[in-house]
Amino acid sequence: MDLIPNPLIIPVGLVIGVLVAAPVGPVNVLCIQRAIERGFWGGVAAGMGAVLGDGLIALFAALGVGAISGAVQDYRTAIQIIGGLALAGFGLKLYLAGPKLEMLHPSHAEKASLRDFAWDIPQTFFLTITNPGAVLGLFAIFGGVSTFVEVNSNIDALTMVAAIVGGSFGWWVLLSHLIGRIRHKIDGSRLVFINKIAGLLLIVFGGVLIGEMVLKKMLHFI
Repeated sequence: MDLIPNPLIIPVGLVIGVLVAAPVGPVNVLCIQRAIERGFWGGVAAGMGAVLGDGLIALFAALGVGAISGAVQDYRTAIQIIGGLALAGFGLKLYLAGPKLEMLHPSHAEKASLRDFAWDIPQTFFLTITNPGAVLGLFAIFGGVSTFVEVNSNIDALTMVAAIVGGSFGWWVLLSHLIGRIRHKIDGSRLVFINKIAGLLLIVFGGVLIGEMVLKKMLHFI
């Protein structure tokens, strides 16, 4: 019976996966931009990186690897600055980018597959795992999940991780599908505008992450 997980874990994990993925943040901005520019598979590819990042963090949390949480706390400044610089870099690149072939020629996008957008996966994965808030948030969720459902074994914990990954992936598929249905209404000039807005948002997110750490250091020395 130890090999049979608590069935309540699955719906709870699916909900957690959606709640982790849904809030508007830098990864969402990047994934939405990719879905507008490249279509359904572009959004899914970008979202897959976030799914893998969330899944890895959830796995460490599920296995009770407290050292990971401690390391995030100990090296939060460095992690947050690296993540902030990466966000600002992605944002600047996106701000300066012109409309892509997939956007201007929908027939090309229809033939595209996930492998054509594989580079987006490590980008969003990196942005996810270098977000201290996301890491510590998932650890906190696992710490408090017993309020909703009992997680008493490794099977329960791994089932929770799988359900979180499933919920997160489902969110990105749904979001990419919805955007894919309206992207044909966006022409090249509008895409340039969207790129600039998305790029500026990523730069702002990166600036906030770096600014928070700088402010804390300044206050520490006062």
